[in-house]
Amino acid sequence: MTIDRRKFIKSSLAGAAAVGLGNSLGAFAGETPAGTPPAFPIKAELRISFQEGTAPGANLNEKFDFMEEHGVVGFEPHGRGMKGRMQEFKDALKGRNIKVSAVCAGFEGFILSTDPAIRKKCRDTMEELIILGGELGSTGVIIVPAFNSQVPVMPHTQETRDFLCEQFNEMGNTAQKYGTTVILEPLNRKEAFYLRQVADAASICRDINNPGVTCLGDFWHMTWEETCDMAAFVSAGKYLQHVHMASRKRRSMPGEDG
Repeated sequence: MTIDRRKFIKSSLAGAAAVGLGNSLGAFAGETPAGTPPAFPIKAELRISFQEGTAPGANLNEKFDFMEEHGVVGFEPHGRGMKGRMQEFKDALKGRNIKVSAVCAGFEGFILSTDPAIRKKCRDTMEELIILGGELGSTGVIIVPAFNSQVPVMPHTQETRDFLCEQFNEMGNTAQKYGTTVILEPLNRKEAFYLRQVADAASICRDINNPGVTCLGDFWHMTWEETCDMAAFVSAGKYLQHVHMASRKRRSMPGEDG
């Protein structure tokens, strides 16, 4: 049996919606007697968003045409080179039922560097992305504290966590000023030593207690770090702002290979 990319994406979206809503509904309905209101009213709304390379098309207009045809309401641009593409994004989004969701990283340096100059570069480029993201109405800018390849790096200690909370709090204040958020992304151990589980990211958000600081869960990274996807999302609670979906074996389309 063969299936072209257009049909595959369409079927994948349908499956993603069923999984995203069905599991949550079942978890509440299964424990609630008939006629009894659920203990936790369900307020979440599933909004599918595509990164730029996901939809077919030679340009943004063609990609957005495809996305609207299939009910995709969000667009996740990469932060790298974003400043020079602002007008392109605005023109392509005009009159569309598509909004900018998260901005996928694009910052330079890393916030857990032992070098003050590299940390400053991270803060400065994040501030620029936050301002640009706010201008586009983005829900947040994704940040990773440090990748494994980024050295020398601060040790994994309580002092480092306290420092990270201070830095993210400052970024969160900036994000609030521009009507958006900073989104902390946990990665799997092959990519990052620090911040690997959704609950860890949520606990940082909780301790900072700043509406401008949120987190996300990525099914690919969660494959290696979480014992239960649903428990991870429940632990994130109100701090969960965004979700990255991918298959579990090869990081492809959801449902393609697990």
